[in-house]
Amino acid sequence: MIGVFAFYLFSFVLLMSALFVISARNPVYSVLFLILAFFNAAGLFVLLGAEFVAMILVIVYVGAVAVLFLFVVMMLDINFSELRKGAMQYVPLGLVLGGVLLAELITLYRAWPPAAMNEGGALDVAEKIDNTKALGNILYTDYVFPFQVSGLILLVAMIGAIVLTLRVRPGVLRQVVGSQVSRKASDILKIERVSRGKGVDHV
Repeated sequence: MIGVFAFYLFSFVLLMSALFVISARNPVYSVLFLILAFFNAAGLFVLLGAEFVAMILVIVYVGAVAVLFLFVVMMLDINFSELRKGAMQYVPLGLVLGGVLLAELITLYRAWPPAAMNEGGALDVAEKIDNTKALGNILYTDYVFPFQVSGLILLVAMIGAIVLTLRVRPGVLRQVVGSQVSRKASDILKIERVSRGKGVDHV
């Protein structure tokens, strides 16, 4: 009974937050409702027993993508009223695509679960191990090379983005760690001996 109540609660909040994402006039509110939608979707995944997917959803989408959207929206001066002009002409196409997607989901729901899963075997093995450990075993045994290659590709992409955006602009003070470390006291400090009775006259 508690699981059913939690499912309907998460589903209701998820649908309402998704509705407010596309209907809110303030783009900052839209991003905040998007974060709320992600949290509720993660709650639904936890109820389904997919805690690894829920954790990835919160860490990647909420912790990185949604927060990045929020900072971009708050920092850039974007005229969203101009962007929304002419959007109504795409409503019929959106409804058609939404109907096709809904029909596919209904067909998938009626055909689930597949006949192979009802015969036992793999389903019995999956019940003895949690999905996080199963994904780890498969990822770091059968697909360890593609996993490492994908990480290397992402590293190269990150370095390339840094190199492309790194520009030397004249007149901008930059920190040079080597010159700071190798600086001596004689370079910045001058000691003079002042005789008694002599000094700088103050105006």
